Amino acid sequence: MIVSAVILSALAVLLLMILVFRSFSQSQQTAQAALVREAQFETQEKLLAQVNQLQLALSGQLNDFRAGFDKHQLEGLKTLQESLQTSLKQSREELGLRVEGLTNRTDERLKEISGQVEKRLTQGFEKTTEVFNDVIKRLALIDEAQKKITELSRNVVNLQEILADKRSRGAFGEVQLSNLVRNVMPEENFSLQHTFANGKRADCVLFLPEPSGTIAIDAKFPLESYQSIYNLPAGSADRVQAERQFKRDIQKHIQDIAERYIIKNETADGAVMFIPAESVFAEIYAYHPDLVAQAHKAKVWMVSPTTMMAILTTARAVLKDEATRKQVHIIQDHLARLAKDFKLFQSRMDDVARHIAKAHENVEKVHTSARKITSRFEKIERVEVGEDTPFSLAEQPD
Repeated sequence: MIVSAVILSALAVLLLMILVFRSFSQSQQTAQAALVREAQFETQEKLLAQVNQLQLALSGQLNDFRAGFDKHQLEGLKTLQESLQTSLKQSREELGLRVEGLTNRTDERLKEISGQVEKRLTQGFEKTTEVFNDVIKRLALIDEAQKKITELSRNVVNLQEILADKRSRGAFGEVQLSNLVRNVMPEENFSLQHTFANGKRADCVLFLPEPSGTIAIDAKFPLESYQSIYNLPAGSADRVQAERQFKRDIQKHIQDIAERYIIKNETADGAVMFIPAESVFAEIYAYHPDLVAQAHKAKVWMVSPTTMMAILTTARAVLKDEATRKQVHIIQDHLARLAKDFKLFQSRMDDVARHIAKAHENVEKVHTSARKITSRFEKIERVEVGEDTPFSLAEQPD
């Protein structure tokens, strides 16, 4: 506004001088020409001096305005930076609290799982060590007993006297089977003299995990038929007849076990025939393969004391494996919960990252705006007012 007024005043003075100059007559032009030129020159100098003063004043005002704007801009940027720092600090604190909470929960669960697993493993190792030590002791006792049984069967005791009737024979097999089972199997996984739904009673029943299920064991082996064979002369007709009777007795015993102790939806699809003498077991497998084939077809498994120990040890290992699998399921459940918590943590971390990226983008935009404003101030400062060029404050196109 001030510059425009000055320029208009200067133009008015120039026009006035031109009019005055034309009003003089031709006769006075020569005399007053020098005076007019001198006055015109003085007026121009005064106008230029005023224009220079106005330009200096305008430059000072622009400098003051720019300084104030820069100060305001710096204050705004400082406020924005403080706000961003506060927001980032709050986000970091919140994130730290969440991470700390998640870490604490994870540590607690891991400690709980570790404690349970360690407790189970310790108990399992103790029981396993105890069982193995017991098995080793029992095997030594069984070996010693087997030697004594062999010696007694040959030189001292007449087996016919011991097994005089079926009741004595059954009691002998049941006692031997009971000792083997009690030495290896946990009490909750077997039952002696177990009665089934059909009213039949088995000497022993093993309760194993599926698919084995409930397995019945019969200990009433017809040892008297076997003993009668060796009480007769070799090659005699009576001995041949006794051997045939021995085979018929075993065939009937296999059939009875299959009919009594293989019960659909209650027991396994097979049963065990316990032979309480290793010599009888070896005799059958060595010289009577047809009996072995019949037993396999009827799903009746013939075992001796030694093979029965192997079966019981295997059953104990199956029970231990089942217990271990149950513990694995518990661990898998805790790990699944931990994975769910970690997914939630990752989602929240992604949200925080997006907020930080957005704040960074806004800061970049503010810096871009500041650079544009500074560039325009620099263009204003570079404006020069010439003597023959009209002065304008209009914004030049970029």
